[in-house]
Amino acid sequence: MPNYQGVWSLSTQYQNASGWPSPPINALNQLGSLGGSNTQVDYINLATTGNATDFGDTLAAAGYRAAAASTTRALFAGGYDGSIINQIEFTTIASTGSFTDFGDILSAQYGLRGLSNSTRGVFGGGDGAGTAINVMQYVTIASAGNATDFGDMTTGKYLAASCASPTRGIFSGGTTTFSQSTAQNIIEYITISSTGNGTDFGDLTLYRWNFGGCSSSVRGVFGGGRLSNNTETNAIEYITIASTGNATDFGDLTVTGASTIATSGSNGRGLFITENTMDFITIASTGNATDFGDPTANVNNSAATSGSHGGLS
Repeated sequence: MPNYQGVWSLSTQYQNASGWPSPPINALNQLGSLGGSNTQVDYINLATTGNATDFGDTLAAAGYRAAAASTTRALFAGGYDGSIINQIEFTTIASTGSFTDFGDILSAQYGLRGLSNSTRGVFGGGDGAGTAINVMQYVTIASAGNATDFGDMTTGKYLAASCASPTRGIFSGGTTTFSQSTAQNIIEYITISSTGNGTDFGDLTLYRWNFGGCSSSVRGVFGGGRLSNNTETNAIEYITIASTGNATDFGDLTVTGASTIATSGSNGRGLFITENTMDFITIASTGNATDFGDPTANVNNSAATSGSHGGLS
């Protein structure tokens, strides 16, 4: 099989990816910090294990960004680079190198989350002025332009987790006031191809925020993060995306931590990145995570995605 690559940028947010050749098995992650000190993006081949490799640099040295991807393009949106920004930028996943301006989200936000199918990227939640936002917005990934209103979440969500099947998008957890005391366990879903408000799906097993989500076309998996008592967790849980209901225990990550990001690939693996550790799971099964390798630098509130996640299956 060809050695297709994936990318991520070490910023301060969550998952990111764009496109790669078929069958794509890459992931992208942006490295950075809250103060916007890093533009570097890492990539990996999700079919193997090993350390990350430098991909290139984003336009904005921002953290707390959202990511979405088709099989060919990866998008990063919003974030914080010393001030809150509204920029969307994109790259071609199959190549390494530069990012290009795509357009703007509806308002300057950070701590929002992204998900996508092969056509649309949807960004939801975030914080623009000290209180979590419940707005969702979307773009057509293949064409550059500004985001359009999608609808509203059932609650505001800051540093939630997200994932998707080709039909449904999932947003879960998060906090409403940038505080662990308002951490949520709420899961909600949307139909990506339409517009409208979020619908209740069920509950997580834990009240958590600043955590990661990944998926196959069937199952969504959430791991890591910070709990309502301000402790960090290594717990992983999962849902069946096509149905509704509460999450179920999956296993544990190898490390405990917040600022966890996650992405998934066509080989059925989910990848979780916590600080300087990368873990992987087999999404179709349950069990504890296994060490994958290391990012090129410490990851704090990064953003990651892949060109072979569950929304593209």
